[in-house]
Amino acid sequence: MARVLAFDVNETLLDLAALDSVFESVLGDASVRPQWFSTMLQLSFVGGLTGNYVDFTSAQRAALLMTAARVGRSVSDQDVDDVVGAMSRLPVHPEVPEALERLRTGGFRVTALTNSVLEVAQAQLSFAGLSGLFDAVFSADEVQALKPAPAPYRMVAQRCGVDIAEVRLVAAHAWDVSGALAAGCRAAFVARSGIVPSPLGAQPDVVGADLTEIADALL
Repeated sequence: MARVLAFDVNETLLDLAALDSVFESVLGDASVRPQWFSTMLQLSFVGGLTGNYVDFTSAQRAALLMTAARVGRSVSDQDVDDVVGAMSRLPVHPEVPEALERLRTGGFRVTALTNSVLEVAQAQLSFAGLSGLFDAVFSADEVQALKPAPAPYRMVAQRCGVDIAEVRLVAAHAWDVSGALAAGCRAAFVARSGIVPSPLGAQPDVVGADLTEIADALL
């Protein structure tokens, strides 16, 4: 059994729906927030595939400019700062603190592994009141390769002093779970809002609607 748990942060632990009011204010339409997030991921992944690393914060800023252009809105530097800054002030999904505490007391080493730069990740977990529930916080930015590239998952194993097979990613993103499994980790998929894992390749051996169900399965 994998005793090191590596939790994705955005959407897995924290609720991005809190950004809707910011998008309503900046772009006049809260419904474009998922489009912005998808564009940000695309920019990040293209950077990795082409050998031109793009950190998550830079991708968020660029994605907002692209999203604004698509909806015919102009945005100021302050508007961009408002959206990107709001990423550090996201609320936690309600079941998360109790689930993390159960896993810690159940003998798991609880870590976070995020594509956000380390400073943002630490601010996010602090704002959400989760900092004290993690043994370590890792950012893919530290290895200049974003998930789902193998380097971030291998970094967790190396720094925790365990074999890659002893690390289990917990995430609400199919691409993240696929990346972890391809790197040799185990994985648990959090099926928030009806999302599903990819049918291609290796499959997670744990699937739950939220972190309570994931913790139940792992314990």
